[in-house]
Amino acid sequence: MKPLHLVLLLAMNCLWAVSYSAFKALPLDAGGVATLRFGLAGLVLLLAWRWLPGVAPRGGDLVRTVAMGVSVFVFAPRLQVAGVKLGQAADASVLVALEPLVASVGAAIFLREHIGPRRWMGFALGVVGMFVMVGVWRTEFRWPDLTANVLIFLSFFCETSYSIIGKPMLTRASLFKVLTLALLAGTMVNLLIDGGPTYRAALQLPPGGWGIIAYLAVIGTVAGYSLWFIVIREAEVNLAALTVFTQPVVGVIIAVVWLDESLRWGQLWGSLVIVAGLVIGLSRQIRAGQAQSLRS
Repeated sequence: MKPLHLVLLLAMNCLWAVSYSAFKALPLDAGGVATLRFGLAGLVLLLAWRWLPGVAPRGGDLVRTVAMGVSVFVFAPRLQVAGVKLGQAADASVLVALEPLVASVGAAIFLREHIGPRRWMGFALGVVGMFVMVGVWRTEFRWPDLTANVLIFLSFFCETSYSIIGKPMLTRASLFKVLTLALLAGTMVNLLIDGGPTYRAALQLPPGGWGIIAYLAVIGTVAGYSLWFIVIREAEVNLAALTVFTQPVVGVIIAVVWLDESLRWGQLWGSLVIVAGLVIGLSRQIRAGQAQSLRS
């Protein structure tokens, strides 16, 4: 990976870490957040369509783009926002550390990247860490806490399709136009599902709420998803996914400062188990990434 790409991805992950606290702060349900965020992002790119370089996806690539858009921009955000609303933003920020392992498994299966026993072990430890984080043994444990984390965890499989489906198309179509059409496809489905309720909720949204939506749309989606495509067009998905490690640390801090959420010991121990799983599961990729950086 190019050093500049690494720096930009690390910075973007810090910006993405704001998302989970933003979901909690918005007075919208999961469908409303997804529809407004990705609808606005799609509109921004559509207005810039004539200046976007490259050709649009066609034929089978167009079908895959639509499928990717529905998975990433309809199912994933609804699962994420629903999970955050049920639980804590800090929990979601820690759980996002599992996404590199999900991406790693997906890339191994669909992009023919090697997968070994260490990665499977890391994946298993990550799931255990999720249960530790909510403290299933506590007398005050509530099943909605676990449900929240499971919903967020499932969203990672939907988000991984962005890399798994998108990467092979980047040699044949413009990454910006693939993103634009995927956003528009997702927005059409979102509008069909709950366009009416979202419209009514949008009329009541305060200026601060629109500011959060604009941040999520322009920074988190247009800039962030474009940057991700730019990086994985040249680098392996596994290596790019390593930068996601930034999000748990930054996200928990933001949740404590912005939303005044309290930290629990379960979050600490659960995050340590997750980190242990990540170290074991991606240790070979970490060393490969360091070697590549030294060569470049």
